[in-house]
Amino acid sequence: MNRKINIAIDGHSSCGKSTLAKDLAKHFEYIYIDSGAMYRAVAYYLLERDIDPSDHQKVISVLGDILIQIKNEGGKFRILLNGRDITEEIVSIRVSSIVSEVAAISAVRKKLVGIQQELGKDKGVVMDGRDIGTVVFPDAEVKLFITADPDIRAQRRFDELVRKDMSTPFDEVKANLLHRDHIDSTREDSPLKMAEGAILIDNSFMDREEQLFISSKIVEEKLR
Repeated sequence: MNRKINIAIDGHSSCGKSTLAKDLAKHFEYIYIDSGAMYRAVAYYLLERDIDPSDHQKVISVLGDILIQIKNEGGKFRILLNGRDITEEIVSIRVSSIVSEVAAISAVRKKLVGIQQELGKDKGVVMDGRDIGTVVFPDAEVKLFITADPDIRAQRRFDELVRKDMSTPFDEVKANLLHRDHIDSTREDSPLKMAEGAILIDNSFMDREEQLFISSKIVEEKLR
């Protein structure tokens, strides 16, 4: 099982994709990449400059000024925007409120998908997002599609924000999550859907260890 493969993980907002991707990357000593953080970085850049994401021409005009870099140090994923580490800032509800609109812009997707594909060209990558198995790594050896009940996903997101001292009313968190689900699934460019050959995992009533156990067995079988 020494050969390297790419693992594509797609799924709905706050369904535990990133947690699973990090755990799998650690388990197999792969590189973890959070594609959603890249879109959040673009959204953060626009917010800092009061650029309306619905103004596509303006967004397109500033894309050349946006440099996104990924770092994996000590098993921890960090994202840099024009040399500045913004990993913690991009999880705010403010960024969440516009990230799906930003991600629906074709020019943004083209820029970031190019970066993501370059990162995975040498294999040994676990990447999570919305279009990894369908667009970024359509030839990934393992494709997983993660989902969970909306109320459970909203509670997970709410708890995460509380832990980060970004407490937001539960109803607002759930409304944002459902709004993102709708945009992600209905956008014209690379909508969220199960990739051909993907394995569906509903983790509504799974703990972190059970999710990793099931997923790692799928990967190990492919590696054999």
